[in-house]
Amino acid sequence: MKRAIFTVCLGLFTLTVLLPLVWVLISSLKPGAEILAEPWAMPSEFRWANYARAWGEAGIGRAFVNSSFVTVATLVILLPIGAMAAYVLAKYAFPGAKAILGTFLGGMMFPTFLVIVPLFLLMRDLKMLDTMHGLILVYVAYSLPFTVFVLTGFFVNLPDELAEAAMLDGCGHARTFWSVMLPLARPGIIVVGIFNAIGLWNEYGLALVLLPSERNQTLPLGIANLTMTQQYQSDWGALFAGLVIVMLPVLVVYGFFREKIHETMLAGAVKG
Repeated sequence: MKRAIFTVCLGLFTLTVLLPLVWVLISSLKPGAEILAEPWAMPSEFRWANYARAWGEAGIGRAFVNSSFVTVATLVILLPIGAMAAYVLAKYAFPGAKAILGTFLGGMMFPTFLVIVPLFLLMRDLKMLDTMHGLILVYVAYSLPFTVFVLTGFFVNLPDELAEAAMLDGCGHARTFWSVMLPLARPGIIVVGIFNAIGLWNEYGLALVLLPSERNQTLPLGIANLTMTQQYQSDWGALFAGLVIVMLPVLVVYGFFREKIHETMLAGAVKG
């Protein structure tokens, strides 16, 4: 009986997740009038032109490229810096180590809107307002506390004997980190990278303030502009097509790394 109840509950939860996704996908292939008249019906004709309008006329294509560049560039800078900081804090005992780790953890407690005004003024004075590299540096700074927090737990659980053996074989501290310890923490790196990538892909507040021009807007800003525009034009099909374009990369990344994420989470639970 308990197993049957659990299965039913799990099935209902699955439906609450899948039905909105399926509905958005179906709606993205229908004209606006048909969406309002028959929201749950299959499209009478597949309107692939909705995606063309969303990608070209609405500027989603340009925003997609901008978001891809910002996300990848941020991860390229963030992950090595976060891994090095986490490794030092996890494996080296020195005065102030706990205070530094506490500072990183404290950075996770402050919501973005508390510092948005001084951050805007700082970026303006540094001539980095409305620039892609300025947004990337801000994203690195905001993502670093979470990255260090998660990776510190992974490095703490790695045996110290491995580093000691590498040093006995002639490796220095840097070589030990890059050649021995970092590869062992690869599951944690992958998981942190995925979670950061999803957060950066969907980030709206900082991009809204730091990227005022339309040519540099990221995908969340593009979707927000598309929503306001399509409401007046009643082109709901293009709006739903834009939403599919936003969701598709996240779903693909999760589907590709799904097993790795599950293995890492289960390993962390066992170690805990």
